[in-house]
Amino acid sequence: MTTKLIAVLALCVLIAACEPGSEVTKPAASPAAQTTSTPAPSPSVEAPAPASAVAGWKAGDKVKVTINGAAVEATVVSIDEKALKATVKVQGETKERTVNLSDIVKQ
Repeated sequence: MTTKLIAVLALCVLIAACEPGSEVTKPAASPAAQTTSTPAPSPSVEAPAPASAVAGWKAGDKVKVTINGAAVEATVVSIDEKALKATVKVQGETKERTVNLSDIVKQ
């Protein structure tokens, strides 16, 4: 029984010695490898949505919308130009849905 305990203890010590711990040090970067920090670019004014993505849509348009891989008929309720999303009312449903403009095709 004592020899089993000693063997298990030796195995634990061996495993602990193989695992990297806080004693492992990483090599320091050489001065040549260090880069100087540059200031982050200032935030620019948001670019307006591409005209091609928004120009063709307005409330009341009859469209086809891709939902879960299937094209269904819908009517545009509103357009959010900043988010590039549209709120549509799908035929046969009572709720309105918000979809990406890229998922809309004119009928």
